[in-house]
Amino acid sequence: MRPADVLRFAAGSATGSPLRTFLMVLAMSIGVAAVVVLTALGDGARRYVVNEFSSLGSNLVIVLPGRSETGGFNPANAITGTTRDLTVEDAAAVARAPSVLRTAPLTIGTSEATYGGKLMDVTIVGTTADYLAIRRMEVAQGRFLPAANLGQSMSVAVLGAKIRDELFGAEPALGRMFRVGDRRYRVIGVMAASGQGLGMNADEVVVLPVEAAQAMFNTNTLFRIMVEAKGRESIQRARKETLEILMARHDGEEDVTVITQDAVLATFDRILGVLTYGVAGIAGISLAVAGILVMNVMLVSVTQRTGEIGLMKALGAPGHTIRNAFLTEAALLSATGAIVGYLIGQAGAFALRLALPTLPAYAPGWAVIAALGTALATGLLFGVMPANRAARLDAVQALSKR
Repeated sequence: MRPADVLRFAAGSATGSPLRTFLMVLAMSIGVAAVVVLTALGDGARRYVVNEFSSLGSNLVIVLPGRSETGGFNPANAITGTTRDLTVEDAAAVARAPSVLRTAPLTIGTSEATYGGKLMDVTIVGTTADYLAIRRMEVAQGRFLPAANLGQSMSVAVLGAKIRDELFGAEPALGRMFRVGDRRYRVIGVMAASGQGLGMNADEVVVLPVEAAQAMFNTNTLFRIMVEAKGRESIQRARKETLEILMARHDGEEDVTVITQDAVLATFDRILGVLTYGVAGIAGISLAVAGILVMNVMLVSVTQRTGEIGLMKALGAPGHTIRNAFLTEAALLSATGAIVGYLIGQAGAFALRLALPTLPAYAPGWAVIAALGTALATGLLFGVMPANRAARLDAVQALSKR
């Protein structure tokens, strides 16, 4: 029997039992689709986090108040240890470090903005002129916060794009006075639309000078200090210098956490990468279940086609030809299910991207190849037993059961 005849025989057998074929293809396609969709979701989450941190700018070092790690109980710390808040003076001191290009202190809170009878809740970001360069953001109209001397408070504000539209509508915003909380500010700039970033929508913020924001919230502490190193090769040195400066200012206590952007990215990348592999493995279990279904259905098929197998043997077909015919049928069904599942999975990933536009839900290439390869291998593996059983049938006994 020529290979073309074996293929034609297998295709005819598959199309001759449409319900059986449909169930086998459905089982295999569900497994492949699950792998594609879940890995697209996991890898999309990883890419989203990486993109969000990358949007902060490069060469970034972030200073957080307090220690993030625990080092056990120290009686001396229980007596003398105090947690100091970050201050604008701390940010200014760090800015003078040899490896630091610029710093931006951050104070964040919420308040109410009013203009012309319109009132809305807004997020207040108190910072300095260097924040724009560190965050790689752009101003659509006017200008950003001007450089100011330490301790100098100015009643100026830069609006996010959405705040500008909702408060001022068709009116020009530049130069207008509006109220935030119980204070009045003059609009000197409008940010270019940039959307969501790290849990905060930059289009829905009002940027004030850090001293004005601190006065509004009646505090002299900072939420974060963003530090930009002079180059990628200077990141670790900038981190070390930042920590040394703050420890010196805080009486020798390491009561801050200094993290680098690369370290954060590597951690998230590793965690979400493992998560993606994990969900791919869980989805892959369904392929094993589909393979068992292939085996069971093929065993039933051998029983139903005993007479046909006996006739083929009586006509001189050797056992390996019959074995190849059944394996080819299993491969055809598995390949069809894999292709259908791949198409369904890609449709599911596309639906995810439509529902969550910020999530780049694309299945990684390794997941697609692994899903398709596993589906085909599973079908062949579990098709071996039925194929061997068919090949071992005795021609006389098989013909007697026709």
